[in-house]
Amino acid sequence: MTGGLRGRVARLLPRTLRGRLIAGLLVLLVVTCTAVGLATTAALRHFLVDRLDQQLADTGGRYAASLEHAGQGGDTRAQAPGTFGARLLNGRVTAAAVVDGDADDAGDPNDDDRVILSPAGQRVLAALPPGGPARTVDLGAAGAYRVRAVAGRDGDLLVGGLPLRQVEETVERLATLELTVFALAAAGAGVAGALWVRWSLRPLDRVARTAERVSALPLASGAVTLADRVPDDDPRTEVGRVGTALNRMLDHVGAALARRHAVEERLRAFAADASHELRTPVAAVRGHAELALRHPGEVPEPVRHSLERISAEAGRMGTIVEDLLLLARLDAGRPLLDEEVDLTRIALDSLADARAAGREHRWRLALPEEPVLVRGDAHRLSQVVANLLANAHSHTPPGTEVELSLERSGEQVRMSVADNGPGIAPELTGRVFERFVRGDRARSRATGSTGLGLSIVQAVIQAQGGEVEVASRPGHTVFVVRLPALRCCD
Repeated sequence: MTGGLRGRVARLLPRTLRGRLIAGLLVLLVVTCTAVGLATTAALRHFLVDRLDQQLADTGGRYAASLEHAGQGGDTRAQAPGTFGARLLNGRVTAAAVVDGDADDAGDPNDDDRVILSPAGQRVLAALPPGGPARTVDLGAAGAYRVRAVAGRDGDLLVGGLPLRQVEETVERLATLELTVFALAAAGAGVAGALWVRWSLRPLDRVARTAERVSALPLASGAVTLADRVPDDDPRTEVGRVGTALNRMLDHVGAALARRHAVEERLRAFAADASHELRTPVAAVRGHAELALRHPGEVPEPVRHSLERISAEAGRMGTIVEDLLLLARLDAGRPLLDEEVDLTRIALDSLADARAAGREHRWRLALPEEPVLVRGDAHRLSQVVANLLANAHSHTPPGTEVELSLERSGEQVRMSVADNGPGIAPELTGRVFERFVRGDRARSRATGSTGLGLSIVQAVIQAQGGEVEVASRPGHTVFVVRLPALRCCD
């Protein structure tokens, strides 16, 4: 329950640093104003009540005495309106009245000045100690009073009181004034504080904008120039220290990216040059092996077997060289052909080739009624489909069902190759598009797999402006390719 309450409080708090600073400033101001207001109103009320107590001490019970002994209390017209007086004898109230400012307040008050006290009020007055400190009592309809009791000359108890109404009204006016002033002060402080915090956080905003611009750069590949730097680098300020650290980090990242790009360029150049240079000798080796196999004379069986292995391995090496050369060209950004391609025809031809090569599998094809057209390189897209089907054939046991489906969805074309084989190992699912990654190294080499087929698929699809993804679990593996669809007006 505590965690839930904490979570709700956290959701109510502002999320930005600017909002939290302003909110904190306003909270502190409100707390300070509340404390000042409570202290001033309490001090004023205490001061005014002390003045009432002093007036009670000065007047004594003169008005109360005049209620039963006319003329003995002096001229009651000198008493302030609202003055209360009561005479008690043997714990019983014999008379109680309030000065209302009329002419009959002098000497013999009429019945209009009298007040009738409830039994509870009479008990409160009877409990007052003679000569004791003043107390606050509620006289019912008359309101709250500060009262004080003195001993009379006839063994009676005289109680005098002054109303607290004016004290409460004065305190209420002060509280209203303070509330108005504090509300205006809080509003003004909120506006001024927001402007001040905004101005103070401008260096931090510049740091954030620099970090956002850098984070938007394509740092994954290619040459990257980190030209942005934080202008605020004064080490005497907190933001300046952050800016200095960020600039230093950007320098290190820029140097690391430059070194990585240089290494990648050298590797691409090496792969391209090596692949190009190897094409001729590999072709020569394969040609001489095939020529030797065609010799009209008798060739010993061990020699024939060796020549067949030389020819097969030379063909496999030639395939690897061609794949590496293609990847090197795609890495270098070499453009592919941009022409209208009918993926429906490619799917039909590719599945026919796969069915001929893997008769032990069950091959299915799902095509829409209308042709599916895209723009791209027909030869490379055929290679993509062939590689996906060959991958399903090579890594699933006989009897596996493989389905190639094609559909158009909005502005995209979706092509998928799904099988119900054993699936891809979880540790390999995220690496299947890396180069030379094989699910079963021994089996892949036996079947002639180079570990470059899916890498070529990803490189070609990305070069055509699309994307490819894989999802796998035991009994279901699917590779999904998405390409921009050819619009009717293209």
